[in-house]
Amino acid sequence: MDLELKGKAVVVLASSKGLGKASAREFALEGAKVMLCGRNQEVLEKAAKEIETESGSPVFWEVCEVSNQEDIEALMEAAMDKMGRIDVLVNNAGGPPAGKFVDMKDNDWQQAFELTLFSFVRAIRAALPELKKNEGRIVNIASSSVKEPLDSLILSNTFRMGIAGLSKSLARELAPDGVLVNTIGPGRIATDRTKDLDEKRAEKNGVSFEKARQEAESMIPIGRYGAPEEFAKQVVFLGSFANTYVTGQTLLVEGGLVKAY
Repeated sequence: MDLELKGKAVVVLASSKGLGKASAREFALEGAKVMLCGRNQEVLEKAAKEIETESGSPVFWEVCEVSNQEDIEALMEAAMDKMGRIDVLVNNAGGPPAGKFVDMKDNDWQQAFELTLFSFVRAIRAALPELKKNEGRIVNIASSSVKEPLDSLILSNTFRMGIAGLSKSLARELAPDGVLVNTIGPGRIATDRTKDLDEKRAEKNGVSFEKARQEAESMIPIGRYGAPEEFAKQVVFLGSFANTYVTGQTLLVEGGLVKAY
């Protein structure tokens, strides 16, 4: 299938590693120009070189703290300078700290809001004129918790739901402009984030990391964690121009883990 991405310009937030990097890689493999962003210049440069070498597509990068408004605006300006346009925006951000409601202070809530939800708002606002002009695509990476909350992740559960609401509302507002907006929710994908959560769960339960991972995998009907590229391929379809009629939807990529409809 031709995803009609050759020559398109894609901005992927928080893309120096993990799901963001995997998504950027898949877009580049489809022939798109890609702009990466992240906080660590060394890691960004390495990721860009890897993706560019493998794909043969132009890959750019910009140091950016996604929760900082000035950084987001500078990122979109850099994307325009280096790629000349923005056709696709993939919003992504690192997860907020794990914990229960009683563990969280006002500052924890404020920081989680800025990182997990408001960074998406700022990025969309900054890119929207170009996305409208090009009848673009927005893909918001959230979590499977938008359908079924995860224990001891009160901050993530709260603000990931906000992402789904944002996407649904924007899909209706932007449909007349030809802009399609969707949410995608990863389940247990093998990334540094899930490794960190597994390590914390193992420590809390007094078991080995391997035991904690096996217990988590046993809850997934497919029987294993997903690979980042398996998730990324779904991001790329939703962000592609082969997708002409899917908008306002939330797609879970979780191996059957979530029981909710």
